[in-house]
Amino acid sequence: MWRFWRRLKFIFNIRKSIPFLKDFFLSREVKNRKKIISVLFIVGYFLLPLDLIPDFLAFFGILDDLTVFTLVLQQIVKMAPEHLKEKHGFLNV
Repeated sequence: MWRFWRRLKFIFNIRKSIPFLKDFFLSREVKNRKKIISVLFIVGYFLLPLDLIPDFLAFFGILDDLTVFTLVLQQIVKMAPEHLKEKHGFLNV
């Protein structure tokens, strides 16, 4: 249950993700392999819109997309160095 609340908090702090992604991709500490994997996650999210719930079902379709985006962003955060996680407040992800 605690994990659910942490993910919910993560979703509402999406505004922190843009500066984090910028620092992640510009950091020399992050290996190029991790950057390429991250780009593939992001591009895959946009190019392969595999929806479990179609978007025409208003709220539930958007919730499905938000869930996938959150999972992609969480994987990128897990690959980041600790100091980037600390700087942007993603220690508990």
